Amino acid sequence: MKTERTFALNDGRRIPAVGFGTWPLTGGDATRTVAGALQEGYRLIDTAARYENEKEVGAGLRASGLPRNELFVTTKLRGADHGYRSTLRALDESLERLGLAEVDLYLIHWPLPRLGLYVESWKAMIELRERGKALSIGVSNFEPEHIDALIDATGVVPAVNQVELHPEFSQPELRSYHSRKGIVTEAWRPLGKGGSLNEPVVGAIARKHGRTPAQIILRWEHELGVVAIPKTESTERMRENLSIFDFELSEEDRARMASLDRGARQAGDPSSHEEL
Repeated sequence: MKTERTFALNDGRRIPAVGFGTWPLTGGDATRTVAGALQEGYRLIDTAARYENEKEVGAGLRASGLPRNELFVTTKLRGADHGYRSTLRALDESLERLGLAEVDLYLIHWPLPRLGLYVESWKAMIELRERGKALSIGVSNFEPEHIDALIDATGVVPAVNQVELHPEFSQPELRSYHSRKGIVTEAWRPLGKGGSLNEPVVGAIARKHGRTPAQIILRWEHELGVVAIPKTESTERMRENLSIFDFELSEEDRARMASLDRGARQAGDPSSHEEL
């Protein structure tokens, strides 16, 4: 199984294979933790307007001392800003809070189909990409029917779909759809609220390889071609979560991991999620 430290996006750019999530960090904790993660070697930092920590995340980016061209920064459009003009305005506001001229990846956070505005937001995001304010554009928590609506309306395929994905909910059908469309799958909650760490199967594979359960899960997701964005405030766990590129799982290991899927979603259903 080939190890990749970055994955190719369908727009010609590349995304780091493992990133750092910032929900629910706030205030000084967000700034310190983001700076610490970057110092430990992370380059992909994921935030969202809905997290209300973009200003602090931006401060962490600057505190790291890293040049802008070494960073891959993702933020997301909140539901309250769905619509063409409001999407254009929302990214400007996010950029101001982050202290950046552009983001590397801008996502629609949830489709919110009851509003019926996500296609209009997508058209605005295409314009933002053309203006250079969002270098890549994608979606989060979208189902195939939502993505098909975007493609049918614009001809533009999202570069990324960031979704709930962990051993108990590995989304094989959605991943297969993404593969056919050339969309990178990105996993939020990749460790399943931590519950996956206690799975006996994961523990057995971890002992076999002399690794932690978290490393086994993240390596398994990596071998699926999934970008994972775990969050931790522990420096030790930051290092562990990033140290998955020097070993491989066997075919038997991968089969055992796949057997853990129970279709157990832990968060909102994209077809009915109401959060703005």
